[in-house]
Amino acid sequence: MIKQFLILCTICFFTLFEITAEESRIFRVGTENIDVIFKVGENGRLYQSYIGPRLKHSSDYPNLPVGKEAYLTHGLEDYFEPAIRLLHNDGNPSLLLKFISSSEQKEGNKCRTTFTLRDDKYPVEVKLFYETYDRENIIKTWSEISHQEKKPVVLYNYASSLLHFNARQYWLTEFSGDWAEEVRINEQQLSFGKKVIDTKLGTRANMFCSPFFILSLDQKAQENEGEVIIGTLAWTGNFRFTFEIDQNNGLRVLSGINPYASEYELKPDEIFRTPEFIFTYSSQGKGVASRNFHDWARTYQLKDGMGSRLTLLNNWEATYFDFNEEKLIALFDEAKKLGVDMFLLDDGWFANKYPRSSDRQGLGDWEETRDKLPNGIGKLVSEATARGLKFGIWIEPEMVNPKSELYEKHKEWVIHLPNREEYYFRNQLVLDLSNPEVQDYVFGVVDHLMTKYPGIAYFKWDCNSPITNIYSPYLKEKQSHLYIEYVRGLYNVLKRVQEKYPDVPMMLCSGGGGRSDYEALKYFTEFWPSDNTDPVERIFIQWGYSHLFPAKSIAAHVTSWGKQPLKFRVDVASMCKLGFDIRVNEMKDNELAFCQQAVKNFKRLEEVILNGDLYRLVSPYEGNHAALMYTGKDRNKALLFTFDIHPRYGEQTYPVRLEGLDPDKRYKIEEINLMPENKSTVGANGKTFSGDYLMKVGIPLFSATENTSHVLEITAQ
Repeated sequence: MIKQFLILCTICFFTLFEITAEESRIFRVGTENIDVIFKVGENGRLYQSYIGPRLKHSSDYPNLPVGKEAYLTHGLEDYFEPAIRLLHNDGNPSLLLKFISSSEQKEGNKCRTTFTLRDDKYPVEVKLFYETYDRENIIKTWSEISHQEKKPVVLYNYASSLLHFNARQYWLTEFSGDWAEEVRINEQQLSFGKKVIDTKLGTRANMFCSPFFILSLDQKAQENEGEVIIGTLAWTGNFRFTFEIDQNNGLRVLSGINPYASEYELKPDEIFRTPEFIFTYSSQGKGVASRNFHDWARTYQLKDGMGSRLTLLNNWEATYFDFNEEKLIALFDEAKKLGVDMFLLDDGWFANKYPRSSDRQGLGDWEETRDKLPNGIGKLVSEATARGLKFGIWIEPEMVNPKSELYEKHKEWVIHLPNREEYYFRNQLVLDLSNPEVQDYVFGVVDHLMTKYPGIAYFKWDCNSPITNIYSPYLKEKQSHLYIEYVRGLYNVLKRVQEKYPDVPMMLCSGGGGRSDYEALKYFTEFWPSDNTDPVERIFIQWGYSHLFPAKSIAAHVTSWGKQPLKFRVDVASMCKLGFDIRVNEMKDNELAFCQQAVKNFKRLEEVILNGDLYRLVSPYEGNHAALMYTGKDRNKALLFTFDIHPRYGEQTYPVRLEGLDPDKRYKIEEINLMPENKSTVGANGKTFSGDYLMKVGIPLFSATENTSHVLEITAQ
C-alpha cells in the first residue's frame, strides 16, 4: 500500500513538473486590454505566439500555436527580412539566437519584461525589452545588442521591434507629404511582398513622411470599431518601417533605425541600444488607440506633460527679418492688449559681421545684431516683464550659413565633403553633432543666453535643413556611423539643457513637421506641425497629428495665411495650443474684442482642450465638413468644434452625434467664440439635452456657408 502511494506521488510529481516546465516557457507581455504571448520552442528559440485582445484565462496559453520567431536572424532557414544581420570576426554572417532567461520588473502602472537571447556558436547576446503601461494600453519595445568577440562585429540590420500578425486582410495608413502639406493621410491594402516607409534625411527626417502608422486588420481603419494598431518610432533621425506579407498571408512589421548607409562597427562589450518602438492595440477602432497614446504621452513622455501651456504672440509674419528694438517693444504692447502670456521673438535677431537680414547669412553667430538691438536681449526681457509678459526666443543651433563667422573659424565642425562642391538646403549646412566639441558649442548657445538673460522663458528650437554633403570630418574612417552618432549627439545636448534648465518650455520646430517623434518630445513641451497656417489646411494637418499626439503638444498659430474669416482661423488654432502671429493693431475693434475673448475662453477651458479625451466626429477627408470634441475626464465639461469647409450647393447635412458624454447626465449647450455683433445661429444654443440624446440623435450644426465654424461649450447640469 505504501509502495503504491509512493508510486502515485512520484507520478503526480512528474506530471506537475511537466506542466510547470511547459508553463515556464510561456510568457505574457500585456496591459489591461492587450496581450502579447511568447513561447520558447523545442529548439530553444523564442517565438511570438499571439498578439491581440487580452486573453482572460492563462490556462489557454498552452493551446496557442508556437508562432513565429520573435527576433528573426539572417543566414539560416528564414527567407524574409531579418530583425538583425551582422558579420562576425571570421567572416561568418549567420546568427542563431536561443532563449537564455527572462526577467520582470514592476513599478506601479509599468512593467518591464526582458528576454535574454544568445548565439550558441558565437559570444553574441541580444536582449529584447518590452515595457508595458497597464492603464494606457501602451507597449514600448527595444533591443540591446552586445558581444565578446575579439574584434568589432559589423551590424547591418538592428530592428527595435518585430511583430507578427495573422489576418485575412491588412490595411496600412501612412502619413506623408512635403513642406506645408504634412501628414496627408493615405490608406492602402497590403498584399504579398514588402511595403517600406523610410527616410534618409538625417535631421529634419520627417519632412516627407512621419515616423508613425496605423495598421488595421480585416477592414479599413474605422474610428470606433475594428482592430487597429498604431505604432511610432522614438528616434529623431532616419527610420524605417517594413511591412512584409509572406506566402501564407502572415504579416511581419519591422521597425527601427533605417540601416541605409549606417553599417555599425560594434566593439566588444559595447551595447548597441535601439530606439523605442511604441505601439497600442485597440479592438474598438482608431479613437480608443489615439486616446491611449494621448493619456500615455501626457503622463510619461511629453516634457511637462500634465502642465499648462503658454499662449503667445510671435513676430514672424508681422516683421519677418525687418525689425528693431522699437518695433519689437511696440509688439509687446500688442501682445499685452491681446491677453496672451508671452511674446516670442523669431529669426533675425543675431550676427554682426554678417547680420541676419535674410536666411542667407549669419546663422551660427549667436550674438545680438547691434544695429537692431543696441541694448541686447536683456532690454527686451525687461520690457516684456514690465508688461506682465514672458519672453521667448528663436534659435537654430544645429545649423550654420556658409556666410558666417562660425563657418570661417570652424569649417571642421561642419558636415561637408572634403573634395566636392557644397550643396546647400535653405542656404545652410549642418553642424557635426557627432563631435563632442560641437555638442559643447550647441549646448553653449542655450547656456550662454540663459546665463546672460535668465529671464528668457521659452525657446523655439528650429532645424530647417536635412543633412547634405554627407561626411563627418570628426568620424573620419567611420562615416557609416554619422547618421546614428548625429542623433546621439543631439540627445546629449538636449539632456544637458534639460538637466540645467528643467523648467524652461521649448517648441520643437523643424521647418514645420520635420521632427515629430516621442524621443525628442521628452525635451520639448510642444512641436510646430507645419509652416502652413492656412486654417483649412491646418484642419487636415491637425487631424492627422491627432492620431498620435495630444492637443497640448501641437502648436497652432492664428496668422494672415489664407483669406478665411478671423473667427474661422481662431477656432482652428484653438483646437491645439493657441498662439498668434498677426498684427493686433491692424485689427478692427470687433476683431480685437473677439480675439481677446477667445484667448480668455482658451485659458478657461484649457484643462478640457489640452488634457481631455479627444473624439474625432466628422472627418474632413470624408466630405466638406469637420467636427471634433474634447471631453473632460469627469465628463462634466466638453468642447465641440465644427467647420464648414467647402460645402456644396444644396448639400444635405446631418446632425452631429457627440461622443464621450455620460448618457445619464444632462448637458447645456452654449456657443462661445462669437464675434461681438453676432448671435448664435445654432438651434441647440441655450438648450439642455441628455448625454444619451446628444450621442444617439445629435444636433444640427453644419451649414452651406463656406468657411464657417462653431465652438460649443457643453456643461453638465
